[in-house]
Amino acid sequence: MRSPRLLAVTLLLAASCAYADGQYAFVPGGSFHSAIAQEGNATEAVAVASFQMRTKLVTNAEFLAFVKQDPSWRRDRVAPLFASSGYLSHWAESSRLGDNAPADQPVTKVSWFAARAFCASEHARLPDWIEWEYAAAADAHHRDARADVIRKARILAALTASFSSAQTKADDSSAPNTYGLYGMHSLVGEWVNDYAALFVNADTRAPGGTGQLQLCGGAALAFVDRTDYALLMRVAALAALAPADSANVGFRCVKDVGDGEKT
Repeated sequence: MRSPRLLAVTLLLAASCAYADGQYAFVPGGSFHSAIAQEGNATEAVAVASFQMRTKLVTNAEFLAFVKQDPSWRRDRVAPLFASSGYLSHWAESSRLGDNAPADQPVTKVSWFAARAFCASEHARLPDWIEWEYAAAADAHHRDARADVIRKARILAALTASFSSAQTKADDSSAPNTYGLYGMHSLVGEWVNDYAALFVNADTRAPGGTGQLQLCGGAALAFVDRTDYALLMRVAALAALAPADSANVGFRCVKDVGDGEKT
């Protein structure tokens, strides 16, 4: 039988590692044509470096373990500067999920600041938009399946349904893409690190960078493929948010990969 001290240490280690053991998949770098014009050039390819990405969105259970480890991110303690009043409002209590937040469901109603803090806690970061778009371009067999019109229509239908639903489903119901990533299109919008640089807005929602899109009219003008309505929806949804907002947006983290490194 375990001693009380050993049991306490075991439980502490389990709690501290619960949110740090998310599985990451290797995404090899390459040349990529973004759907958003780069520096006003619609034909310029972007060199994307290799990175690792969480295979699934961060779940309620993982985020709960995080706020227990760092109580400054509990909804009753977080600074108003870093989270709006809706932050984790679907949880039963500040440190209890409840019926409206299933453990395996992607966490939503988290701010950009909170998402960044979670990723930092496991020595990772939020993906840049180009990294997210690059990874999301893949299907189960191809690294870039964006030309598949049937796939494009299916993504639009799934995203429309997820944006209009009050309930977020767990993200293990669909097959992963060729990198081993799940739920890149069928679940919720996802925070990216440089989301504020995708557009320019009069109130300057976040510091750094000049934007390519000026909603609403400028958004379509900056898109290379103006028929990619699902991608337009994602950008528009992010454009409506300030960093402290806690909307129906989830997130996954990425890690940089060194030269020749693959894990």
